[in-house]
Amino acid sequence: MIQNLNKQSFAGYGKILRDSLPNRGFPRGDAWVEKVRYFNAGELFYYRVSSEIYLDFEIGMTILAVRRKGKTVCFYLDKPVCLVPETEFAIVPYQEECSVRIALPKGETPEKTGQFTARDNLRIGSRLRLGEIYTLFYREEESGFLFKGESHSMYELTYVDRGQLHCVVDGNGYTLKQGQLMFFAPEQWHMQYTDLNVTARFLTVTFDFESDLPTALSNRVFDLSSAEAVYLKQIVNESDTNDDFSGDFIRSNLNLLLLSVLRDSGGRKKRLKTPLALRNENVIVSRTLQCIAEHVYDKLSVESVAKEVSVSTSHLTALFHRQMGISPGEYIRRVKLEESKCLIREGKMNFSQIAAALHYSTIHHFSRQFKDNFGISPSEYAKSLKNE
Repeated sequence: MIQNLNKQSFAGYGKILRDSLPNRGFPRGDAWVEKVRYFNAGELFYYRVSSEIYLDFEIGMTILAVRRKGKTVCFYLDKPVCLVPETEFAIVPYQEECSVRIALPKGETPEKTGQFTARDNLRIGSRLRLGEIYTLFYREEESGFLFKGESHSMYELTYVDRGQLHCVVDGNGYTLKQGQLMFFAPEQWHMQYTDLNVTARFLTVTFDFESDLPTALSNRVFDLSSAEAVYLKQIVNESDTNDDFSGDFIRSNLNLLLLSVLRDSGGRKKRLKTPLALRNENVIVSRTLQCIAEHVYDKLSVESVAKEVSVSTSHLTALFHRQMGISPGEYIRRVKLEESKCLIREGKMNFSQIAAALHYSTIHHFSRQFKDNFGISPSEYAKSLKNE
């Protein structure tokens, strides 16, 4: 980044001359040689002289790069300067070319000390480049909510605004509380659910990056600061406003949020480390969740699922309790009930057909479990859809 040329920032490299002085402060006399030299962006080098050297811009935007102990500092050359002896420097045109007036002692020849290669770093760039934003949902889910899981090619974030939400990512269980955020990487399988007595209000956003998302965001739960929460609030507000500029505001606030989280990722936000044994357990849980999702219309039992993933029933039950806080049997029940809601919304099957398709023993068994889980009967749920 280019620095402003002033006495404080330039101290140690030389002195800034008063441009009101005669000859802009450059020395005169037979002991000095003065000339104008042109520089282009094609080939740039560092130089060094054993005596003082005077430099002043002439034509074009000019950068003065000074190097000490391998570290380069770049200044915008808009004033005449005098460099102290043995200072390494390079003249860099900010655009294609520039010219500089130079004065140095007669007989002194600048020594070339290396090539200047950092021209591309002079401009203020962007390390984090946000791509497309695909979906943005801010919703409140009832107690007993269950999303049976997916993986996709986009990045996704989930932020809990109120309540509590369980997330299972590649078999590893996390609990997001109010004010917490989590990211899912592309092709990372994840599912979400709430406890039977807890509701959750949360925001999910899916998006792409043109630059790689740092691994510092993977498999972590972040406690957001109040300033970071404001970015999310603005995202939600703009999604409701939905005018010609809302998309730009959403992208800007999402970018600010990501930058803030990344900058602080090495501090108070602790990484959740997973030892090898736990990673193996996560694989089993992840395979089980996907197996249940893919076979929701089959007659599932804990025994059949455990056999499918090649573990014992007792081991699978222990893993589920440890990783998800519920039994595999309860999870199967909730997946089937969530699927029954989808079938009711579609309206292509009656309740008896739905019960049979999901392998309930009777329609009464199905109705009883539906009401126990959602607080209303299937028929009451169907009527509520008509009133929406």
